[in-house]
Amino acid sequence: MSPPSSPSSRVAPLAWLILVVAVVAGAVWWWQIGRPVALPDAPSARIACVSYAPFRKPGETPLDPQAFVSPERIDADLKALSERFDCVRTYSQGFGLNAVPEIAQKYGMKVLMGIWLGRDLKLNEREVTMGIATAKAHPEVIRGVIVGNEVLLRGEQSPQALTAYITRVRDALHDTHVPVTYADVWEFWLRYPQMADSVDYLTIHILPYWEDEPVPPQDAIRHVADVYAQMKARFAGREVMIGETGWPSEGRPRRQASASLVNEARYLREFLVYAGSVDMPYNVIEAFDQPWKRDQEGTVGGYWGIFDVDARPKFGMQGPVVEEPNWIVGWYAGAAGAALFLLAGLWRRELGNARSRIALVLAGFAAAMSIAWQGRRMIYDCRNAMEWVFTGLLCVLSLLTAIYLARRIAARLAGTAPIQLPDRRWRFGWMFGLAFYGLLLVFDGRYRDFPLGLFWPPAVGFFIAALMESAGYCVVPIIEERFMACLLPLLAAVVVAQEIGLNPTTWLWLAVNLASAGAVMIEWRRAGRLQTHQPQATHQ
Repeated sequence: MSPPSSPSSRVAPLAWLILVVAVVAGAVWWWQIGRPVALPDAPSARIACVSYAPFRKPGETPLDPQAFVSPERIDADLKALSERFDCVRTYSQGFGLNAVPEIAQKYGMKVLMGIWLGRDLKLNEREVTMGIATAKAHPEVIRGVIVGNEVLLRGEQSPQALTAYITRVRDALHDTHVPVTYADVWEFWLRYPQMADSVDYLTIHILPYWEDEPVPPQDAIRHVADVYAQMKARFAGREVMIGETGWPSEGRPRRQASASLVNEARYLREFLVYAGSVDMPYNVIEAFDQPWKRDQEGTVGGYWGIFDVDARPKFGMQGPVVEEPNWIVGWYAGAAGAALFLLAGLWRRELGNARSRIALVLAGFAAAMSIAWQGRRMIYDCRNAMEWVFTGLLCVLSLLTAIYLARRIAARLAGTAPIQLPDRRWRFGWMFGLAFYGLLLVFDGRYRDFPLGLFWPPAVGFFIAALMESAGYCVVPIIEERFMACLLPLLAAVVVAQEIGLNPTTWLWLAVNLASAGAVMIEWRRAGRLQTHQPQATHQ
């Protein structure tokens, strides 16, 4: 093995540049999410109608057939909601929700009462029977009865079977003059226009974030207006109500549709301005964040609420909105990381000069801000203690890996002896993790988040470390690493293509994979040159 030499004049500046850019990018990102964003004010803090589901405590879910919400809790919820909303929409008669109309009447609210339909015929029968009885008992409170929600979208009933349920409810409520409707995404009304003949009015869902071609927030209201006009023209003379519309505050971006608190506030405010201008009946989704939906829809499913799980408003209807009031935590984490990395390196004599210290500080600041970003994501993404523990351990491993690599990089930038890489299987482990998650994103990525903060520190660290190896130092990557180096960019490129290049997060994900693969490619190429020109070199 040839003795290590000093970094070349071209490589060292590149390593410094990467460290500086990483620090600046992290600091700017944390800073910008703490800036107040000016948004148009809503005409009023009062909203016509809102979807109401009370399942916001840990473990509560309507997927549990034994779930039950007490009248006392519903009473407390509706009392609070009555201060902001004139009406609530429910989705089921079960779980104690058939008590909503009676309690809503107490607070002067109306109810869009839901009857849930699915594949279970016995459950459907119970829902229809209870729904008819509830509507007959409180006709003056019921603004409308919604028989089935997105049943055709889920493919759980045929149009003929669904029409039979709707007709049965309409006939039973004929004397009460309570209108009956069905709710589904707008495309399915166009796919099954005959459904309009079975209802008193159409209830359509328009969710720009969830469209097959997601709509960016700046174009969302124009999209809603275009769809609403199209539906009014297609079903001329019929009343059309928007039964669900809204925007999520957390979760993965879809193309240019980014889930964020600022975008949720922006969408709702702009929608209220639009709805008031056309005198349109509407219902927004939803009153409270619903943690249980994360099991079905990923992180984004749990964050459509105007209020959080503790019934606190997530944003105001006037004035600027701040995405993360505690943004300074990211900078504090960076400072703590800089100190930790410096302490971890100072015990080695060769890391005692100014160049190595600066390198350690920069690496620590960048790595800690990245892992702090992942920690912030964990607050929203983790659904249970096991996920907290698992992700937390991975963050610790990421930090330890970054510390080790930072010491090695600092030594090379200082011109001293290099610190050897850990066992080759350690880097392969990180690459395997990237590949595994990359496969999930390719084949089942609709509801998956991007763990960028977790993988950035090791990926960039291994890449810079490979760059800083001396020209005579020959390390032949194991065959598994070479395979991963070919696979990782391919998987990440597919994810970028799936979002037709419009999602900035997918490009960052591609960069992480390229950095991981690049470290192996650099060593592979260097080993090939040495094998060609220095046959006597020892291979490791």
